[in-house]
Amino acid sequence: MEPIQESVPDDGAGMPPPTAAASAPPTRTRQMLPPKGACWYCEKPLDNVRRFCDKECADAFDEEKEFTR
Repeated sequence: MEPIQESVPDDGAGMPPPTAAASAPPTRTRQMLPPKGACWYCEKPLDNVRRFCDKECADAFDEEKEFTR
């Protein structure tokens, strides 16, 4: 004999309510930085649009800011 499976609607009652941090994407610190003509992490000269010379510097900047809070 096979077990009987009942259909139960998923109304989200078993889930905790969403928090403000979970519903809104985190604002990255590096996106709030103004372009300054040099990389914010390694100081390599850049144009007046970019903030970081490459992804490694941008990620390292984020990681450093996370640990220096």
